Amino acid sequence: MFPKRREMDPAIWSRLPEDLLDHVLSFLPPKMLLKLRSTCKHFNSLLFSPSFLSKTKCSSSAFSCFILLSHPQCYDQYPLYDSTHGTWRRLSLPYSLLLPSAATLLSSSKGLLCFSLPSSSSFLVCNLVTLSSRTIDFPTYPFDFELLTLVSTPSGYKIFMLFAKSFPNYAFVYDSTDQSWSKFDIDGFPSMILSQSSHQEGVFYKGSLYFTTPEPFSIVRFDLENGIWETPNDANDHMTMMLPHELTFFRLVNDGEESNKLYLIGGVGRNGISTTMKLWELGCGGNWIEVERVPEMMCRKFMSVCYHNYDHVYCFWHQGMICVCCYTWPEILYYNVARRTWHWLPSCPSLPHKWSCGFSWC
Repeated sequence: MFPKRREMDPAIWSRLPEDLLDHVLSFLPPKMLLKLRSTCKHFNSLLFSPSFLSKTKCSSSAFSCFILLSHPQCYDQYPLYDSTHGTWRRLSLPYSLLLPSAATLLSSSKGLLCFSLPSSSSFLVCNLVTLSSRTIDFPTYPFDFELLTLVSTPSGYKIFMLFAKSFPNYAFVYDSTDQSWSKFDIDGFPSMILSQSSHQEGVFYKGSLYFTTPEPFSIVRFDLENGIWETPNDANDHMTMMLPHELTFFRLVNDGEESNKLYLIGGVGRNGISTTMKLWELGCGGNWIEVERVPEMMCRKFMSVCYHNYDHVYCFWHQGMICVCCYTWPEILYYNVARRTWHWLPSCPSLPHKWSCGFSWC
């Protein structure tokens, strides 16, 4: 006779630490995870947690290796570049996520997309894994904002934006965990930030969003938890972040929490004209260490593309690549960190030649 099978004691399993339970669930295939979402609120919330999805089998799928191109004239279909296979595809939004023609893709973070809906003065955050979305009403009037940045957190996501249509100016932060906005006085900082590139979002690094300012160049940061603005070169700050000399423009890039590194890419020259582009990495004590420089011919092409109008330049991190983009050009210059090589991303073959500006990558 076979021994009687022992039932699992609910008193023991109910006390299993949540992080261990999440670790066990991360081994399930994606289809099983989707079926479990109706079991309880916690399982459903896991599908909205980028940190959890990065541990699951979903993270090894080709979906996580796409770069999405957004343009005002393609509101329901988006060209996708598969960086693993080096091919272009097209993403058609499912019927449940169809957007009005006036919707604009503003920001993305680990698979979540944030759109603006001007007709209803709201935002729409979409999760393409679960084919679900949430509409978020704008917290004030009018529907006008700057530097909107979507940030994924272990428990959900946050949305940061500046509202400069009032005095004093304010920063707003939306937290998906309690579905509410918080309002913070920004104490004069927008005068430094708002005249900078409107295409470059804040860069999330160690709990704060980092922004670059126009000349005289500097870095400011906003603590997402307590709503405090500060400059990293304050006397009481151990991270001085003294900038390299002779910069004509610069942008910051975070490595997506893979190793929690912060990079700076910028033009070097005089009188506002860049003669070369270099890449630096933030070292111990806040010193910027030069990593590489863009090859001369690639640098010349990029400078001719942006016509030395650096407000159109923005950057982001993708799968071990630092991508440098221009709002007026449909190509990406990227640096492969592991190989220490520079490349041009091939142009999308389906883009009409008449599209001369409005290229937004994420």
